[in-house]
Amino acid sequence: MEQKAKILIVDDEQIALRNLEHVMQKEGYTVVGTHRGPNALKLIEEQWFDVVLTDLKMEKVDGMQILKKCKDLYPDTEVIMITGYASIQSAINAIKKGAYDYISKPFKLDEVRKVVKEAIEKVRLKKENAQLREQIEKFEGKVKIMTQDPSMQKLLETARQVAPTDCNIVLSGESGTGKELFSRYIHLHSLRAEGPFFAINCGAFTEELLSNELFGHEKGAFTGATAGKKGLIEMASKGTLFLDEITEMPSSMQVKLLRVIQEKEVLRVGATEPVTVDVRFIAATNRDIHDAIKNGNFRQDLYFRLNVVSLHIPPLSERRDDIPLLSYYFLKKYAAMMKKETSEISQDVIAILMNYDFPGNVRELENIIERGVALSNSNTIEIAHLPEDLKELSIMTFRKKEGKIPSLEEQETAYINWVLKEVGGNKTLASQILGIDRVSLWRKLKKLGLEEE
Repeated sequence: MEQKAKILIVDDEQIALRNLEHVMQKEGYTVVGTHRGPNALKLIEEQWFDVVLTDLKMEKVDGMQILKKCKDLYPDTEVIMITGYASIQSAINAIKKGAYDYISKPFKLDEVRKVVKEAIEKVRLKKENAQLREQIEKFEGKVKIMTQDPSMQKLLETARQVAPTDCNIVLSGESGTGKELFSRYIHLHSLRAEGPFFAINCGAFTEELLSNELFGHEKGAFTGATAGKKGLIEMASKGTLFLDEITEMPSSMQVKLLRVIQEKEVLRVGATEPVTVDVRFIAATNRDIHDAIKNGNFRQDLYFRLNVVSLHIPPLSERRDDIPLLSYYFLKKYAAMMKKETSEISQDVIAILMNYDFPGNVRELENIIERGVALSNSNTIEIAHLPEDLKELSIMTFRKKEGKIPSLEEQETAYINWVLKEVGGNKTLASQILGIDRVSLWRKLKKLGLEEE
């Protein structure tokens, strides 16, 4: 049974409050009302509301304070402002700060019903999308790695074999190949699957912030440390910690991490006693870690501690058979998220994707398909929905076919065929595009065996 939408109504004019409560209850909503701003703040702290309908001008606590509290605690709750004509500009300012809409006094009940219904629909869609996203990530994105490539299947088999051994692992591969996804796959096939999984990009923080994130701190350890904080290493105990871009970790952090691995204990910043931890480390890099060691940027002893098992994830350009599979997986994912009927990818688009080198790997392919779903107004992603640089690839490429470099005649045949298809078989237009006269085109078609009987 579908749960009723829950509405909080705040208005210091009690007659107006009662009228609104009555109207919203008749609409079938669960309604809570109060004429006191401070009481409204308390209610918001105690429970979730789909929509808050509040007067803008009130004593002690006004609508702007209620808006701020809602957005701080429940960003998905929609707030509707009720205001007099003299405060229209204030209402507009409220919208800029996150309010859904405003209703002017004296308001019409039909207008109130309409705005509240639209706000509730928006909240419902956000809830559904969040649940769908969580479901996709949990059951497909994080657990299942989509592949039909033999080398990837062999790699996954190796990952499943080493997952229960609890040894540390180094993953290598280009950006966008899915190293974090792979590490989650290992975690979920390990004996630590019920434990926590945390991930951190070592290149995304300054040295001080990275130290705080990894090792935590004690209260008073530095200015602003008003409370103690556990670091990710401590929080990941009994689970797995994924260290992305490990070669970007500062030397001082490498020394501390080496000690954690050796001694199985972590010392928070400002602490005098270490804390025992039980963590499996999976490190990843898109750089040549041996070059980093040779150049003195990465400690060899730390590498040996981390690199008990090394797994290399191949780029998407080396497993092209996965491109259609992944494309349709992402199509299904984003069509569901965006509530669109898009369910097909044209063969022309697949051909372009199969010929593209994907410098951004799987992440780039996902972005391309997401864009295609967003732009498509039909059930099919077409060339027009691709990024501009990919559209240009539709002219032709010189990719090997079955290991063989195509001859000039084969390229010419394919290109003329493509042009004719693009112009709907119009030979006059095709000859103009090809830069030859119609008779020359006819001769080429005859020579290449393309002339229709």
